[in-house]
Amino acid sequence: MMKRAAAALTLAIGACITALSPASADVRLKDLVDVEGVRGNDLVGYGLVIGLNGTGDTLRNSPYTEEALANILERLGVNVQGEDFRPNNVAAVLVTAELPPFSRRGSRIDVTVSSIGDAKSLSGGTLVMTPLNAADNQIYAVAQGSVLVSGFKAEGDAESVVEGVPTAGTIPGGAFVEKEIEFNFAQMPRIRLALRDPDFTTAERVETAINQSSGAPIARMMDAGTVELSLADGVDPARLISRIENITLQPAQKARVVIDQRSGTIVLGADVTVSTVAVSQGNLSIRITETPVVSQPNPFSRNGETIVVPRTTVDVFETGPGNIATVQQNVTLSDLVSGLNALGVSPREMIDILKTMKTAGALHAELVLQ
Repeated sequence: MMKRAAAALTLAIGACITALSPASADVRLKDLVDVEGVRGNDLVGYGLVIGLNGTGDTLRNSPYTEEALANILERLGVNVQGEDFRPNNVAAVLVTAELPPFSRRGSRIDVTVSSIGDAKSLSGGTLVMTPLNAADNQIYAVAQGSVLVSGFKAEGDAESVVEGVPTAGTIPGGAFVEKEIEFNFAQMPRIRLALRDPDFTTAERVETAINQSSGAPIARMMDAGTVELSLADGVDPARLISRIENITLQPAQKARVVIDQRSGTIVLGADVTVSTVAVSQGNLSIRITETPVVSQPNPFSRNGETIVVPRTTVDVFETGPGNIATVQQNVTLSDLVSGLNALGVSPREMIDILKTMKTAGALHAELVLQ
C-alpha cells in the first residue's frame, strides 16, 4: 500500500509538466488602494444595558454598575441616595463604533455592545443613551437602542449550555452622528494612493493604468506602496477620484502559503513552486497489549494456589522506505497538492511537510502562520 501511494506521488508530482500560471483577474483600483487622509475614526463609550431578564451584573461584584445607574436616575430626577437597591437586570457595557469618513451630522452608524461585568447575557436588553468619544475626548455620536445578541445561555441546577457569545451584541444603526470631523478634501494640493498590499510591480501598473486612462502623466510611483497624483489647476479631487477608481488592472501577487494551525486550514497561492526535494511522511507506532494468563494448580496438589501470569505483547510499526518520494523542480501548485493527497497526507501532516520544506529552502513562497 505504501509503495503504491509513493508511486502515485511520484507520478503526480515527479512528472515534468509545464503549467502556465493562471492569469490574475482584473481588479478595480478602488479595491487595491486607499486615498491618503480618507479613513474612519474609532469611537468608544461607557453605558448601561437595562431590561435584562435577571442576567445582569451582580451589583455587589460590580460597584461601578450601581454607581452609573444611580447617576442616571439622579439626572432623571429620582433620588436614590441612601437607598438599598440591588437590581439584577442592569449590565455595564463598553460601546464601540467606527465613524466612517465623510459622515455628516444626523447619519446613523452601527455600534457594538460588550459587557464588562459579570452579566450572563445581554439578550433582550436595551442600551441607554450613551455618548461616544473619539481619541480627542470629544463626543461625535450618541448610541441607544435594543441590543441584538446571536448567542444564548441556558442553565439549571446541575448543567448549563452556552451557544455563541451572549455577553456581546450589536445595534444596527444604533448611533446618530452629532459632530462632523473637519476634512476639506477639495482643497488638497495633491492626492496620494496607498496600496493595501505594497508591491513595486503593482504600483507601476497602477501608475501606467492611470496615465493611460487620463491621457496625461498625472500619476507617479513614489515607492512600493504609494502612487502620487498631481492636480492641475481647476481639477476637482473628488471628480478625479471618481474617474480613476473604476480603472481595472491585474495586480501582482506574491507566492504565499497561509496556514491556520488551530483549524488545520491551508491556503496556497497560484504561484507557489518548489525545488527538488525528497519527502518522507510517516510515524513510528508502538502498540502494547496486555493478555494476562490465569494459572491453576494441579488437581489434588498440596499447598497449591492460583496465580495470574502477566503476558505482554509489544508491536512496533514503522513506515518503510517505500514512503519516500522525490518532488521534482518547478512543480506547480496543482501537482504538489495532487501528490500529497495521493500519499494520503492529512491536513495536519501537510502543514508539517510545508513548514519543513520552507526550512529546507525548497518551498519558494512566503509562509504565513496564524
